[in-house]
Parts: sequence; C-alpha cells; structure tokens
Amino acid sequence: MTIVRVESGGGTRGPDAETGAVTEAVTGAVSAAEETAEVPGALPEALTGFVGYLLRRVFARFAACSDGPEDDSREFLVLDALTGGDWASQLDLAERLGINRTLMVGVVDRLEGRGQVLRTRNPDNRRQYILSLTDEGRSAVEAGRRAVAARDARLTAALTPEQVPRLNTLLARLLPPGAQDLVQGTEHLVAQAHHRLRRLGDEKLAGTGLRVRHYGPLSLLATSGPCSQQRLAQELAISGPATSQLVDELVAGGMVHRGRDPHDRRRHALELTELGHAQLKRVAEAVGLLAAETAGLLGPGGEDELRALLGRLLEPAHPGAAEATATARRD
Repeated sequence: MTIVRVESGGGTRGPDAETGAVTEAVTGAVSAAEETAEVPGALPEALTGFVGYLLRRVFARFAACSDGPEDDSREFLVLDALTGGDWASQLDLAERLGINRTLMVGVVDRLEGRGQVLRTRNPDNRRQYILSLTDEGRSAVEAGRRAVAARDARLTAALTPEQVPRLNTLLARLLPPGAQDLVQGTEHLVAQAHHRLRRLGDEKLAGTGLRVRHYGPLSLLATSGPCSQQRLAQELAISGPATSQLVDELVAGGMVHRGRDPHDRRRHALELTELGHAQLKRVAEAVGLLAAETAGLLGPGGEDELRALLGRLLEPAHPGAAEATATARRD
C-alpha cells in the first residue's frame, strides 16, 4: 500500500462540497504537467511570501517522489475513512475525499472484490450505497498506515519530530471542517490544502480567463522587462515544457507578445502587452485576497510558521528556500 495522493482530475462538487471534500476540477493533463513542472533552483523572491505558491512547490516535490500507482492511494483513502464507521453515501465519501465519482465506483468495486469493503443499498435512500469495512479491510488499513507513515517520514526528514505534527495541524486548518480529520498524513494534507487554495484563488478570477498560476509569469515579465522564454523558465524554476504551456496560454489571451530578442535573433523575447499589464492587476488583486483568506484560516502567527516549515521541506531541492520563506514579507 502506498502513500495517499489525492485524485485531482475530473472531480465534481455537490452543493455541500465546501463543507466536505476538497475536490479538484482540473484535467488530468494539467495535474500531470504540474507534478513534473518544478525543477531545482532558486525560488522567485516575489513569490516565496505566498503560502499557496509554496504549497504548490511542496506538492509537486512529493508527487515527483511517488513510488506506487494512484489506485493504491485512492483505495487506502477509502479504507482509512471507513475505520470511523459505516458511510451512508458512497458519493458523499467520494466528495469528501476529493475522488472523481466515476473513479470512486472502480475503487469500491476493487475493494469489494477483495473482500475489504461491503457495499449495501441504503434502506432510507435506494439510490445510495452504504459502505462498510470488513475484517480484511481493517488488516489492509493497518498495513497501509505503516506505509503512509514510512513515506511521510522520508518526505519530512528535513523537519524535527516536533515540527511534523505542527505542520499537519496548520495544513488541516486550510481544509473545510468536514475534511480536516478524515484522513491523516502529511502528503495527503499538502495535496488537499494545495488543491483547495488553488480552487479558491481561481474562483476569484472566474470569467476573466485568468488563473492564479498566471501571476508568477505575468509579475516577473512586468519587473524583468522583455526576456527570453528560457530566462523566464529559470526565474520561475520550472521546466521548459511547463513554461511553454504557460506562455502559450498568455499569448493566446493577448497578454504576452512574442517578439525577437534584440541580443539574440534566434530567440523570442517575451513582453507584456497593454492588456497583460491590466490583467496582472486583476490577478494580483485575486492573489492578495487569497493570501488574506489563507492568513485568516491559519490564525495569528500561523502564516509565518507554515511558510517557514514549507521552506524547510523545499530546502533540499532549493537551497536558501528556508531562509527566504522565513523572512518573506508581502507588500
């Protein structure tokens, strides 16, 4: 049994989703690109003050260290959630765990086939299934928890034994109340918190054609002036393909112009358009609102503390990250 990785593709949100699951509504392609986008290097100073940005970096780092199929992780999520008792609705459990409802059917089918879960019709609502954990399922949970703990220990080796539970406490504050205690594990909490903050930020930009992920390249182009795509990738510490995807989105949206680099005619120089400057103000406002909301969820002192802990987790791949995040301040 492998560590928890929250399903991030094709999720759906019911009317009570905000009090339950943190469900991603992005495609699998975006998720896969995100997980492989980060590269070692200095983190952008302008972004290290944002908890959401640091969470994305830690999420990608954890995902890059995956040592097993996602199906195992989803199955563990379901089994672990059922240790607290029967679940009256399979769909509700899927929403709380952030698992796409179609994928959830396959997960439960496999668990039922192995005799680890019993699925019965809900007598109060024949359209729903009640999920129950069997003795075989309880044995699988115990084995899975040992694997989760071992993997979490490797991923959080840069932290002290006292810092790990504190990190988990702070991450849980970023989740809806109904999801905070459902499943334990640092990697799971990082993924859930990352997905929720990204969704909250993107909701603030609904209808604009912008996403929170556009803030980094737009702000760097605004301060650095025309620059090559290669330099932008270096400044953002992300891969070339990931940079190309971001730039293509911004060019298609009329926010960035590809011209010729006056210092090297073989390269394109990227420059913000007038619309790009206007859109940067809009996305910056959304990022600021998200940062304020995040600070409110974390409570007094929690934001600085979480930034410092996330910086320590990033330190192996990004030397200087711990110092940068501990001292970062937003304007």
